[in-house]
Amino acid sequence: MRIPGPATARALSALLLLLATADLPARAATDWAAAERIDITLSNFAFTPVTMHLRAGQPYRLHFVNAGSGGHNFAAQDFFARASYPSGVGPDGGKVELAKGASADVSLIPVAGRYKAKCTHFMHSTLGMAGEIIVE
Repeated sequence: MRIPGPATARALSALLLLLATADLPARAATDWAAAERIDITLSNFAFTPVTMHLRAGQPYRLHFVNAGSGGHNFAAQDFFARASYPSGVGPDGGKVELAKGASADVSLIPVAGRYKAKCTHFMHSTLGMAGEIIVE
């Protein structure tokens, strides 16, 4: 096995740093205070709205409220994985978990695509707690 020399190691380090910080200018230049607020209600086996229409590259503040009688979540792993965030980090595990009566905000810039969303609690999506996010 050949060990890379110092010049190769420095070049690889520079490349990794560049890739890790590629979206920093976009995050820094975004006026997050002006992000459009989208209200998303999680109730007993339903999301409102069922379908969200967003514009790619525009900042949003998704405001989640659990109006149900128990805990729910909003899981959209692909959607959250592809978006950009002010902190650089999105929701843990690609989902927003809410106890009864709780609320949470997620600020992000979405990427174009069609994404599925669902509650991953036992049988909740089967009973209708599913939706779609369309980013154009």
